[in-house]
Amino acid sequence: MTSPFHSVDALPEKTLVPGITGKLVHTDGMTILHAFIEKDAVLPEHHHPHEQITNIISGELEMTIGGETKVCKPGDVITIASNVPHSARALTQVKVIDAFQPVREDYKKL
Repeated sequence: MTSPFHSVDALPEKTLVPGITGKLVHTDGMTILHAFIEKDAVLPEHHHPHEQITNIISGELEMTIGGETKVCKPGDVITIASNVPHSARALTQVKVIDAFQPVREDYKKL
């Protein structure tokens, strides 16, 4: 059995898109991503079948979700429904924690 305890520092860092890296933890039903986003990095518009909750830990991230744009700051929590188009642009260096349900099988392959 795998240990239920994980250290973010010990997790391998994966590149998601240029300027965005992350450390991932998976269970049978969900994925948690600790993402590090460089200033001016862009997450192109995309969508996926997973529900997503994004927690802004530090920095400022301009997010567009379903055509609505907002600058998100530490303490903001963003909910993204399944298959809703969304994108982001880092106004500063940013740290976020994302939760995805169901598990991101594509991220397991990184």
